[in-house]
Amino acid sequence: MEKKRLPRPRELAQRLATRARKKPEEVEAYLDSHTDEWAELAQADPHDAADILEELGDEAAADLIRNLLPPEAADILEEMQDDLAADVLEEVTAIRAASLIEAMPPAEAADLIGALEPEHKERILSAVSEKSSEAIRHLLSYPPDSAGGLMTLRVATLPVGLTAGEAIERIRQLHEEIEDLSYVYVVDDLGRLVGVLSFRELVFARPGDGLDEVMVHNPVKVTPLTDREQVAELTRRYNLFSVPVVDFDDRLLGIVTVDEVIDAVEQEAGEDFAVAMGAGGEETVFTPVRRSIRMRMPWLFFDLALSGTVSLVVATFQTQIAAAPLLASLMPLVARIGGDSGAMSLAVVIRGLATRDISPNRTVRVITRELALGFSNGFLTATLSGLIAAALLQDPHIGLVIFISVLANLIVAGLAGSALPLVLRRLGFDPALGSNLFVTTITDLTGFGGFLLVASLLL
Repeated sequence: MEKKRLPRPRELAQRLATRARKKPEEVEAYLDSHTDEWAELAQADPHDAADILEELGDEAAADLIRNLLPPEAADILEEMQDDLAADVLEEVTAIRAASLIEAMPPAEAADLIGALEPEHKERILSAVSEKSSEAIRHLLSYPPDSAGGLMTLRVATLPVGLTAGEAIERIRQLHEEIEDLSYVYVVDDLGRLVGVLSFRELVFARPGDGLDEVMVHNPVKVTPLTDREQVAELTRRYNLFSVPVVDFDDRLLGIVTVDEVIDAVEQEAGEDFAVAMGAGGEETVFTPVRRSIRMRMPWLFFDLALSGTVSLVVATFQTQIAAAPLLASLMPLVARIGGDSGAMSLAVVIRGLATRDISPNRTVRVITRELALGFSNGFLTATLSGLIAAALLQDPHIGLVIFISVLANLIVAGLAGSALPLVLRRLGFDPALGSNLFVTTITDLTGFGGFLLVASLLL
């Protein structure tokens, strides 16, 4: 009888991840009864194993993590979302959690510890070694959106006095301790960064050449407080695989790898979108409900105040609305199209600011462009909507009111959507900070108020 061939670990992982989305309890029971397959899967591909655990409950994931050796379990936790990995870590004992943290590079360990609730954070940090605790606390002291918060401490460094041949021999001895070998950083006796060369350049250099002869002097570098957007811009501009982080005396502290930069850019984009919509930039679908409430309520109260302002404006025209009830049904049309147009302008400008396509000397040009678009699109849209309204209602005066109101609102939308984020940046604030709420309020004011004002003058 032919023995049934078991699926390969990656194939098995993909099947289990798909099944876990529908029947997590079945996948949990299967892995509990097939510990050998789970161990093989975890060792073969931690990323696929992480996908499975993210679909299971915290307790189930913690039970499966307990069945693995610390290095394998740590690799899986590194691949999980920080919030979910933190939930799993909170389910295990402090000693077990400490062993997992010890098995991670300091940068990844700091990210995970930073996602824990305060009481669990101290509980686990007190259980790890003094050396690891000091490194993690050092990284956590920097803002999470800074170079210091992104950097890894394990760097390939060599003293400036070595030859290329001696440097290669030194690298052979350090290869297990170093995460990234894209570049070799050269330091002086005080640990100050004096040069950098790629590993390829080091290999092809003549063995007798001194590092100071083949290295790049005065390399690109950042401080621990450099914003992650600036780090991303440097990697893009100079095609770097990593960026060195130095203190104010030029002593090398660590590096920010391109992998961290990519993750940071994705996170920044998500935060910008959330903030623009009025949600908390740090909120995710895994954020605890109480914390999400605290993050959202200030914006909701602020939005309530803005909406109240719009309502007060509409209330001043209650006499006109009572005389012509049809106006109430047409107001949302003008406001809605203005809001959508403003959101388009806002999205384009925020994207341009994020990619640094909009420099200070291009501000007027950007606003002028959006005003021109607002007028052009407004004229076409206003003409069409005005003609339709006049034909359906058999009243050319109402068609004229719609035409003027829509045209004016789209021009205002283009101005607000482009100018608001630029003004916020000029004042030192995040350009995405509640921009959508402000733009929507402005277009509602001009949509409702402008429409009723024009109607009161022409009808």
